[in-house]
Amino acid sequence: MGKGVDPEKTAPVAVEGRASADETVGTASASDAAQTRSSAPSSNTGAKLQREAAATEPRAARGGGVLYSKRAAVDWIDVVWVLFVLGLAFLPPIHEIHKQGILIGFAVFQLFEGSLLSHYPRAGRYVAVVVKTVLATILLAHTGELSSINSSYWPILFVPVVTAAIYFGPLATLGWTTLASAAYCSYLIPALKVYELTEDAETTLAIRILFFFLAAMLVNRFVVENRTQVKRYQDLSETLEATNRQLRRVEFEARRSERLAALGQMSAGLAHEIRNPLGVIKGSAEMLSQKLTDAQPLAAELAGYISSEVDRLNALVARFLDFARPVRIEARRHSVPELVERALESVQHQYPRASVRVEREYAARLPEVKVDEQLSERVFINLIQNAFQAMDGDAPAGEARVKIEIAAQTVDAHNGVAVVIEDTGPGVAPELREQIFNPFFTSKKDGVGLGLAIVVKILDEHGGFIRLENSERGARFRVFIPCEPQRI
Repeated sequence: MGKGVDPEKTAPVAVEGRASADETVGTASASDAAQTRSSAPSSNTGAKLQREAAATEPRAARGGGVLYSKRAAVDWIDVVWVLFVLGLAFLPPIHEIHKQGILIGFAVFQLFEGSLLSHYPRAGRYVAVVVKTVLATILLAHTGELSSINSSYWPILFVPVVTAAIYFGPLATLGWTTLASAAYCSYLIPALKVYELTEDAETTLAIRILFFFLAAMLVNRFVVENRTQVKRYQDLSETLEATNRQLRRVEFEARRSERLAALGQMSAGLAHEIRNPLGVIKGSAEMLSQKLTDAQPLAAELAGYISSEVDRLNALVARFLDFARPVRIEARRHSVPELVERALESVQHQYPRASVRVEREYAARLPEVKVDEQLSERVFINLIQNAFQAMDGDAPAGEARVKIEIAAQTVDAHNGVAVVIEDTGPGVAPELREQIFNPFFTSKKDGVGLGLAIVVKILDEHGGFIRLENSERGARFRVFIPCEPQRI
């Protein structure tokens, strides 16, 4: 029979020319036995799959691949896997030094694979599949008695195939499996120079290749489903976290509204009690001023001072009442840029000599918002006026600047318009950031501390909000107004 090969030692892929049917059956039995002895790496890889797939956390999907993150610590599963691989060292050929070295390489790489992936999550997965494919291919070259493709250790190729299925997406898994199959089939080239590929051998080779792909896709399907579940749980966790933040914000604003309501009631009572005697004082001062104008000019002048100070107190009381009385909005559709421009013009009339440069960044096609025109203008007047006052004497000449940005924004599924007003003044001290919206808190010498509190109250009635954002210089306020008023 040509070269007189012992049929009991010949694997079924590459067989000698003109081999008999009995010899083919015998070689198949020997191969099956060898496959049974060398199946430990494949089954253990399945255990490794369950552990790693459970810890899988997708970071990005690109070109069919999914980034994989693995912890660096070595656990008992890695040790068991290594023991199974080292168990192959006690199977024939025992004295093949290259085989033993390759198996040791498999064990060492498995122990450090986690560290590789933790330090190089992108490149590490490519390195892992390539190294395992190369080691498996070389192992076949040193364990085939007649030809490398006849090696009983061919199931070792399941290791890189399953590794690719764990670390990559479906398309990339198919690519890596094709590469492993090509590496296995490459041993056909030297084998066919000596042996003839029979029909039974072709069938056996095709079955092995198809099992590579079957195992790869089954494992990848499991891993992808696991990644999907992990991603779903992550999204749910993020949604719950966002909901909790929203609830905390609403709770905080509800407590603040309660405090504002209590302060408002107290302010209303005090204002009414103060306004009545102020009316009497003012009337008396005006009568004295009229009677003493000619006889006692100094007394008349003092009476005029009393009258002007009463007017100032009346203005202060009026602000208390504005803060205390309920806000009644008459909402209509308005363009936010028009409201801001009117407020800006009003403030510029109040400070005609202010050398403040105004920069505008208005987005195009902004939606109209349903707001009370006068109250909304008052919001922007207060903020722009604060910006002008903050830079009065504090900003260097030529550097006083107010920047106004208007853009569409969506907050908690509500569409609206955001207005950002930023100045180059001294800004707000970090320890005061949480207090500036409280009633009666002010850092101005002649301030009352109701401007921003009234702004908050008006925006609350419209379902909007105001935030003090971080800025490299000066203060930066963001106002959000929903398209439709929605009370919190």
